Amino acid sequence: MPLLPASLRLVVLGFCLVLVSLSAQAAPEREPEEVIRESIDELMAQIEGRRDYFADNVDELKALVDDNLDDIADFRYIGASVMGRYFQNATPRQRSRFAGTFRKTLIDTYTKGLVTFDYRELRVLDNQQPQRYEDQASVAMEVVAIDGSVYPVSYSLRLSDGQWKVVNVIVNGINLGLTFRNQFDQAMREHGRDYDAVIESWAPEIAVEELEEGGSA
Repeated sequence: MPLLPASLRLVVLGFCLVLVSLSAQAAPEREPEEVIRESIDELMAQIEGRRDYFADNVDELKALVDDNLDDIADFRYIGASVMGRYFQNATPRQRSRFAGTFRKTLIDTYTKGLVTFDYRELRVLDNQQPQRYEDQASVAMEVVAIDGSVYPVSYSLRLSDGQWKVVNVIVNGINLGLTFRNQFDQAMREHGRDYDAVIESWAPEIAVEELEEGGSA
């Protein structure tokens, strides 16, 4: 078989390199289960045996949680989802402000749960359900309480720019994304659809007791 001319070989080689580069960008570095498992393992390793310390130094725990969630959560997507039908009419500044505000409240809620809920183990299940869509996935895990009670947790993830990012969490049947969206809708109606007022006063809470009792997904 005759060799291609040198100039044409360079063109073909460059084209192949582009294909390889595009493939590398399209293929996520980690599978959804790996993203959740590694994130939880890393966070638990940092707070293991130090819960009493972090209970008295909550700001340090918030910083750890912030760094941990920064790698796995798509806060802009979550913020848009929570705003729901109101997102379209919000200004870019209002959207950005709410994404930042929501991130803070989510970190506060997560941190509070880590220091107040008596859990014995957080475990990602080995047998995960197969993905229905290439760009969407869910990862199931369980929170085991000190008394042996088991609470199911399901993370919803979407593939964005070659990385799996968390976009919702269901805890013991309570859909946190839907719960926060309903709270945002209620706040908008109470404040006469004043975006700035709602964002300024945004402080949703889900009590640990509510998560223990559970609900319907």
